[in-house]
Amino acid sequence: MKKRKHYKLSLILLALLTLMPAGAGNAAPVLEVVPFPMDSSNQAGWWSPLATYGLGFEYAYMAYNAPGSIPGKHTVAIARRDNDGNWSKLPLMDGTTPAEYIDDLGHNQPSMARDGSGRFHVFASMHSNTWRYYRSDTVGGIPQNHSDELPQGMTVTYPVLTTAPNGDLYLLVRADKDPAGKREAVLFRWNNADSVWTQVKVIAAHLNRSVYPDDLVFDANGDLHIIFEWAYFAASPLRHQLSYLKYSPATNEFTKADGTPVATPVSLTTADIVQPMAPGEAYVQSGSDPGGPGVQSAKLTVDSAGSPVIAYRYREEGSTSFSVKQATYGPGGWNLQTVYNAAPTTAAIDVTWTGNTARIYYVKSSGADRAFMAVNTGGTWTETSLAPGIPIERLAVDRSPKGVDILYLVDVTNLKLYYGRNN
Repeated sequence: MKKRKHYKLSLILLALLTLMPAGAGNAAPVLEVVPFPMDSSNQAGWWSPLATYGLGFEYAYMAYNAPGSIPGKHTVAIARRDNDGNWSKLPLMDGTTPAEYIDDLGHNQPSMARDGSGRFHVFASMHSNTWRYYRSDTVGGIPQNHSDELPQGMTVTYPVLTTAPNGDLYLLVRADKDPAGKREAVLFRWNNADSVWTQVKVIAAHLNRSVYPDDLVFDANGDLHIIFEWAYFAASPLRHQLSYLKYSPATNEFTKADGTPVATPVSLTTADIVQPMAPGEAYVQSGSDPGGPGVQSAKLTVDSAGSPVIAYRYREEGSTSFSVKQATYGPGGWNLQTVYNAAPTTAAIDVTWTGNTARIYYVKSSGADRAFMAVNTGGTWTETSLAPGIPIERLAVDRSPKGVDILYLVDVTNLKLYYGRNN
């Protein structure tokens, strides 16, 4: 009982500390430190490490890298917060042994989803590796290794996944081994009723190019919205020609944003290009940022009409830092707006739809306040600090079924993971 009272008191004090005025006169969200150690490798821009569940109640599931047995390695776990604010830890297991992998920043991070039966699915630590896939055998149970249940004979990177309205899951990965000189985007489906994974299709491929998955989101009609980027084969941290694709599971049809059917895999000549190439923009194969204009990180939501709303980072021609941009689709095609470009940002971005407006989430590279949300009010983007005084470096956001933005905020400096609620 004393421990419970102390925990509640800590939450109250934390709430008082974080409910302070921030940009645009709004209060910062109430944050909680996830009460489990975090590894320094828990940082990515492409991942989908957060899932929420419940209407009359609210659960949050946060997949993360935890410390390994030695420096340079990590284990993987889910931090679960129940409706009463209680936390529990679900480690990924290989039988009776915790799953442990080598640190690899920007690649070996987890993505997760909860299927319609309440089982957790986690894809972890894959950088041109065979499958590293874990699933609960019971509702809400400890995830165990089920890597042998995915189609074999391929190595993958950048797993992102989401839950369909009917409880199925959809997974997008980059398939990495192709002697023809391309790395393809491959879409998979988890049939929740039959408890089986199948490959839907290779959805994007182009000779001498590599596809970088970004995000998957379902709309109310049961259609899947997909975004991805392209880089020169085999890899580069600077990508180009952010692309969009919509898939209808009911008809097995792929379309552009305007409804035009397209054959898959789409290529750079058939893809629905959101961010076109600037005059001086070029594909370069490079292990480090080659400079120049290009895309790095993008996330997706849909508005009340089911149309895509994309937040992404793009370095404009002549700039040395990435601006934050929004893309929406209308009668005239893709409408691109600059949300923020006053200071450098990191490869962390997300977006939600509140019912009448988009919220764009991003992280600045320096300063006392780094994590921000921007909203367009009266034609002007106004930002609000999410975590005053905390050096947040990465984030993820999920709009819960109750209509609250649940925040996943990573403080690498102090090795802390924060849970937040932004009403």
